[in-house]
Amino acid sequence: MASRTGFDVHQEITNRIIDAIETAGEFCLPWVSGHSGKLGRPVNIATRKAYNGVNILTLWISSLANGYSSNIWGTYRQWQAQGCQVRRSEKSSLVIFYKPIVVDDSDEDGDTRRERTIARATYVFNAAQVNGFTAIPEENVPSIPLFDPIERAERFVKATGARVQDGGDTACFQASADVILMPDRCRFTGSDVSSPAEAFYATLCHELTHWSGAKGRLDRDLSGRFGSKSYAMEELIAELGSAFLCAELGISRELRQDHARYVKTWLGVLKSDKKAVFTAAAKASEAANWLLAWQEEED
Repeated sequence: MASRTGFDVHQEITNRIIDAIETAGEFCLPWVSGHSGKLGRPVNIATRKAYNGVNILTLWISSLANGYSSNIWGTYRQWQAQGCQVRRSEKSSLVIFYKPIVVDDSDEDGDTRRERTIARATYVFNAAQVNGFTAIPEENVPSIPLFDPIERAERFVKATGARVQDGGDTACFQASADVILMPDRCRFTGSDVSSPAEAFYATLCHELTHWSGAKGRLDRDLSGRFGSKSYAMEELIAELGSAFLCAELGISRELRQDHARYVKTWLGVLKSDKKAVFTAAAKASEAANWLLAWQEEED
């Protein structure tokens, strides 16, 4: 479904995320489940491919708000093509895609044509909203692995090649030494939604996202776009990157308490810049995919 005339898809999605953050509360975020703690990466029913960027956030928010247990999504027509029927009065969720168009920049010197992309909105429904859905065979869907997720997390960290040192007072990426410092594993106590080991790896995924942005890797620089708020935005990218990685690795997680202080800053940036969350989610998705690619090369 195409965007209707005058509909600003960037503003609409940003508004939904702002509302979800404000509803979640000071020490929560809408992409962190308060129940099981695990969120599978959203997957499209037609392409069998995982969603990326801000679409992961919007679909997670819809899943948590409505209690959907499935991570499979599709448009009305895509479900029909699968022999399924969206139930009456079910409400859709908004996602965004970018459509290439050719622009004619003709002038007195001649005809110059170039390609650009425009953001378009489309609406999707979760598998929990349709009748006649049979679960996709797991070998065809990137989802939570059947084997021990902690074991997989250990292999994933090793594959990145990042230098990680345990025994620090706090978790951080020390750019000057190009090393990730982590507290001793025994200091992670876990919570109602995550085990001590999951808390450790979720925190390490956050620091690995920071590590990925260093020069010589993804060279992530936000100073021009966000100015004095660039540090808080880098923290948002790392927070989202950790969420995306944990979804791929099957790890339960929750918001680190020391990041709750950034929530007000994030809200301020989102309210003043309707494309800020798109930038953060895209950078986080890029970092997660880049980090996971090292594991795929080893496999």
